[in-house]
Amino acid sequence: MKSYEVVIVGGGINGCGLIRDLALNGVSTLLIDKGDFASQTSQGSSKMLHGGIRYLENADFALVQEALEEKNLWLKLTPHLCFERDFYLPLYDYSKYKPWMLRCGLFLYDFLSHFQNKAHDMLNPEETVQKIPSLEPKGLMGAGKYYDGVVDDAKLTLECLYDALLEPCANALSYHEVISTVKVADGYEVTYQSMRTPHKETVKAKFVVFTTGPFTDKLLPKLNVPWTPQLAPSKGIHLWLKEGSVDAKGSVVLTTKDNRVVFVIPQRHSILVGTTETPVDQDMFNIKATEKEVNYLLDVLRQYFPNSNLTKDSIISTFAGVRPLVREEGAPEALGKVSRFHKIFRPDQFTYVMLGGKYTTFRRMTQELAQEIVPRLGKAYHPNYTLNPLRQHSVMPTFGEQPKLTLEMVKKIIITEYVTTFEDLVKRRLSILDEPHHLKDVMGLPVDDVKALFR
Repeated sequence: MKSYEVVIVGGGINGCGLIRDLALNGVSTLLIDKGDFASQTSQGSSKMLHGGIRYLENADFALVQEALEEKNLWLKLTPHLCFERDFYLPLYDYSKYKPWMLRCGLFLYDFLSHFQNKAHDMLNPEETVQKIPSLEPKGLMGAGKYYDGVVDDAKLTLECLYDALLEPCANALSYHEVISTVKVADGYEVTYQSMRTPHKETVKAKFVVFTTGPFTDKLLPKLNVPWTPQLAPSKGIHLWLKEGSVDAKGSVVLTTKDNRVVFVIPQRHSILVGTTETPVDQDMFNIKATEKEVNYLLDVLRQYFPNSNLTKDSIISTFAGVRPLVREEGAPEALGKVSRFHKIFRPDQFTYVMLGGKYTTFRRMTQELAQEIVPRLGKAYHPNYTLNPLRQHSVMPTFGEQPKLTLEMVKKIIITEYVTTFEDLVKRRLSILDEPHHLKDVMGLPVDDVKALFR
């Protein structure tokens, strides 16, 4: 029976961040995920590295400061995966914020970044329309301009994993489901089963860590882990729109009449629009956007960009994710008000559960857990190892000039980037926005030729 010091269940950003931290500190670790790595919540974000300017309203200053510090760190460490860009937050006569309130908030945002952000600015109505010509001018009082990061969330997750797997003590399995965890004298025996074959295997582990996000409350009771439900899951959906569908030269942050925040972010020769914030009433694995949710975002865009010719044909694709928000006693019912702070639970001596938090702060979250686990294994923990750049980059970059894709490159991606299915390749290694079943070619290669590599 194989033995590891730590088994991590859940291959999203927290699982991949944690295996990297542990592996860099010499801890033998196995990561297991039921699907592809980064295929759930960690590819369903708004593709931003940001402090979360709206969390200032909740007085979550420590969280915003931490997120801004991490955002600026990753902008330096992974410039091939993320970049800084301007965001405009327009104010209308019905907005709950007044210009002086926004000015104070933007100054505080820059202050909490230790003034590492590019400096904010305030625009009057004429300047705002000049920057965003298609914006509804009626009732417009101006806009605030500030800076945040745009990221390929799936690839940052994957490259953290690739970095971990360069260490001989690390291993990872996608498309495997953990079906039992049995307590033994000095840890656990963890049994997992392939999702594609009947194969089962059992390994020993000193510690088991669950980084299973929105699936935690349902999974842990099945594995007989002592657990009280902790989550208030929130569904967010996004649209990828054709370039030019909305005439927005910069990124726009819309505060809607029903008190939601919708981002409009031009990138990748298209426009990303999102997100919603609704309770989850459907199966969360591979969750999809509903027609009602899509129509909601289109209606918001038509309200704020009345001259845009938006139709369903403007949509390239849609995606959805579930935020694993931690419900706190006495917390407000509105999902948008639930704190984005994370929590680490310890159901028993050898089990940890990580919940909540923001994508942007994953390194700090996993570091908090790693610096507890590593000394318990009798090893010295080195907090600066995760400050080093990622050592293995994706073959196909997301931003900037992309090389012409060849079948040889695809073969290399399949081997070196832990690809199992055609969808893994298209959605997460090549970052193609179209739905895989709609593709006529794969970046210039015939679909059938690429699919043949998976037979």
